[in-house]
Amino acid sequence: MEMRIFTLPFFCLVQTVFSAPFGEQISDVGIRHSFLITGTKTAIIDEKCEISWEVNAKSRDGEVLPNGNVLVTFANEVKEFTRDYKVVFHYKLAAGNKEISTAKRLGNGNTMIAEMGDKPRILEITPEGKMVVEVPVKPETSNTHMQIRMARKLANGNYLVPHLLAFAIKEYSPNGKIVRTIKTDLPELGGRPKKNWPFTAILLEDGRIMANLTNGNKTVIFDKEGGVDWIFTSPQCADPCGGQFLENGNIVACQYGSRGDAMPDAIEINPKKEVVWQFKAANFRGVHEIHVLTTNGKAAGGLR
Repeated sequence: MEMRIFTLPFFCLVQTVFSAPFGEQISDVGIRHSFLITGTKTAIIDEKCEISWEVNAKSRDGEVLPNGNVLVTFANEVKEFTRDYKVVFHYKLAAGNKEISTAKRLGNGNTMIAEMGDKPRILEITPEGKMVVEVPVKPETSNTHMQIRMARKLANGNYLVPHLLAFAIKEYSPNGKIVRTIKTDLPELGGRPKKNWPFTAILLEDGRIMANLTNGNKTVIFDKEGGVDWIFTSPQCADPCGGQFLENGNIVACQYGSRGDAMPDAIEINPKKEVVWQFKAANFRGVHEIHVLTTNGKAAGGLR
């Protein structure tokens, strides 16, 4: 584990930002977002679909912090960048593990990080680089890449962790005890043959859980008991990975498996299961996670 403070820009990561639009936003109701995407491209895209900030590297997870910095999860490290590309927080994958799946800045300033490998675990790292929390998790597979996805810390101090090949979203206490399991191979979802691997799991304010189920091509809301309360699937739903539950009740979901220019790379779905916004970029695929920043010029909130 390593944390470094850099005072010089990481120019090797910087990609020239052009003013030409990157893709297009489509909405019959006039929705325009600015947003951060991670995946095959790591960039902030404004409401005109122009790239305003970018690092030239593939990434897993990311968020724009309240101070304007960008926290990005790469396969083997986590970095916090200023907008002029100075790296002010840096965590490197621990020896013995193989990948990092996600990172999230916590309210106390620490960073929650999920590692995969021989020792799958949730960590909390201070700004100075000290590990203050270590929670072992049980993904039920030795397939490193398929152990953990977008883990998040809950207000009660527990952790909500999607485990793909276990077909389960598990809630862990800080001592590693599993206190709740939401199964994603339910008969009403098509069982295991549909490969409803959980990727994103977001606890909503009413206690339900929104989840994107990758190869199952579904976005689902589970009730408090783990039953299916709401489900969206359509030809536009292709390997949904990261997502955000907006304050207006709409869901923005990445479509990592989009194929061809006719398919969207991200969509926004309202509670009536209508697609009210799409982001499409020609000759591009692979949006892994998204953080919506503004909507029609106003700051966007929501859960992610």
